[in-house]
Amino acid sequence: MQTVKLMKTISLIIQISFYLFAGVNHFIKPEFYYPLIPDYLSDLKLQINIISGLAEITLAVLLIPVKTRKIAGFGIILMLIAFIPSHVYFITADITSVGPLQVSPTMAWIRLLVIHPLLIFWAFSVSRQPAMEKTI
Repeated sequence: MQTVKLMKTISLIIQISFYLFAGVNHFIKPEFYYPLIPDYLSDLKLQINIISGLAEITLAVLLIPVKTRKIAGFGIILMLIAFIPSHVYFITADITSVGPLQVSPTMAWIRLLVIHPLLIFWAFSVSRQPAMEKTI
């Protein structure tokens, strides 16, 4: 039982760190995210990047208190769903690099069809774990 509780706590800490880092990175390296924003939104790239970064930071912080964890989890799920058009654009526009990162079409599909649903499931599982209430 303690091992399960510890694993849930570690999962929560990793998820908080993941979204906090990603959110802050929107402001440190915005040029990394601009290619992910569809061309038809090119006039709004700066605003979309800022809103995405603030959303990730806010949701990461909201994962910390037990009272807001469920809201944060569902917020992350909604955010990830909102990012799906960006992933589809990335694949259909045949973008193969984001900054120094080279992405093959196969990896882009894996990110959309495997990693993205796993991130959604992870957010859902963290948001509904009452056993974690006393861990942080």
